[in-house]
Amino acid sequence: MALNDIALCSRALIRLGAAPITSFNDGTAESEIAGALYAPVRDALLSSYPWSFASGQIELTQLAEAPASDFEYAYQLPNDFLRAISAGSSVRGNGARYRISRGELHTDYESILLSYIFRPDEAEFPPFFDMVMITNLAAEFCMPVTESTSRAEVLSRIARQELQKARLIDAQQDTPKRLMDFTLVDVRD
Repeated sequence: MALNDIALCSRALIRLGAAPITSFNDGTAESEIAGALYAPVRDALLSSYPWSFASGQIELTQLAEAPASDFEYAYQLPNDFLRAISAGSSVRGNGARYRISRGELHTDYESILLSYIFRPDEAEFPPFFDMVMITNLAAEFCMPVTESTSRAEVLSRIARQELQKARLIDAQQDTPKRLMDFTLVDVRD
């Protein structure tokens, strides 16, 4: 069952023993806290690891105005961009020298393919990431809702463990990366 932002926050609040919410505008302290903390926690967790469900590639649109210095071309980053993984020419997804600056990617390539972390819809979160969200939200909500530092520390530890478990699950959904252009490997051939 796909969960939305309100359902994820409600489950986190239930873990704290607080009442669930029906919207971020309920007028309760819980809904205000959830509304203020949800998006930053979500984006931080998505950005923290190259999740398979939040990774994509896109050929970027070149901007008319070139960067002031260092690079010849500027490209507009997508609206759902959270973090770059790599960039390359249109035939390779990596190997390009680039810099991210103020919503733009600067490089010397005439066309660029960006591998990046994007912000997927909550309905696209796999169950293991739902649990990461719920445990991290509970840890973040704990202090403002319960004012218990000891409970917040325990929840933070549980959230870190859940994140580690989710990273291991997600890592098994891809071919392991191989070493490329490494001199010690080349010597063996």
